Amino acid sequence: MTTSPHPFTSESWPIAVCMHGFAPVAADGTRLHDASGESWDAVFRQIERLGFTAVEIADSHIRPSDLEPTRRAELKAIANSHGVELLSVHVQRQSVIEPGKGEQNLAYAHQAIDAAAELGMSVFSTGLHQPFSEAQRKALWFWTAQGPVDPDDAETRALAVRRLRELGEHAASVGLPMSLEMYEDTYLGTADSAVRLIEEIGLDNVGLNPDIGNLVRLHRPIEDWREMHEKTLPYANYWHVKNYIRDEAADGSWQTAVPTSLELGLINYRAMVARAVEVGFRGPFLMEQYGGDSLGVCASNRDYLRTLLPEQAGA
Repeated sequence: MTTSPHPFTSESWPIAVCMHGFAPVAADGTRLHDASGESWDAVFRQIERLGFTAVEIADSHIRPSDLEPTRRAELKAIANSHGVELLSVHVQRQSVIEPGKGEQNLAYAHQAIDAAAELGMSVFSTGLHQPFSEAQRKALWFWTAQGPVDPDDAETRALAVRRLRELGEHAASVGLPMSLEMYEDTYLGTADSAVRLIEEIGLDNVGLNPDIGNLVRLHRPIEDWREMHEKTLPYANYWHVKNYIRDEAADGSWQTAVPTSLELGLINYRAMVARAVEVGFRGPFLMEQYGGDSLGVCASNRDYLRTLLPEQAGA
């Protein structure tokens, strides 16, 4: 990524909220995807009250490509009535190399790109993480249990590159950047592998979502968070930001991590945001939080983040 003057100020830089604070399935069993317009309105009213003007639609909650065109239009109209932009769609746990489902997931991702373009979104976001393992579903924090692992196999990696390049070309054809989320035990699971994957795909509109919080939280040895950011930030075009308090034994015998605010966790976002802007990051941010009042923490994290961003465009 080449450095260029950024078009935003600290107040205008796009910062979206995640959907973790909303139940994907209501108490009566209705999926948010199938909910009434009134239920959607309540969601966006909360987003508006928290001061957010953008949201990432996670397909764990709403799958835009599976909505009828009239319902997609309704979703956008309701969001806009609260001053909220549908910034991105995040296709998660639908890996294009998932055994037995890769081709199906690829077709679904193509549909998601078309829906994102129809809705006027700014980013198509995805990754290579797969559905939770049974152990992850049972754990208090899913990252403390082992999930699926991408094989150390050149043929499978090449397949991932081909399919992701195909999606990137589609996204480019409708004017969308595509961002790939870093996630453990995938080909996006280390800084070097993630950067190499972007270079192998080789498209200007395909970049990284350097969500290194996904790696800092692991109860295992990890790369140095500073080095991971230094390697990946030049390739970033969208950024899920969250933080964790991490502790570990000096002899490597144990590691632990729990969610916290951007300001208090292990990652120094004051330094990392400054570095990101310095090396050319111009993409939107997504506030993400697990546990507790996710929406409330996302709002306070947004306010903190704005103090870290340049006060003047191009500064």
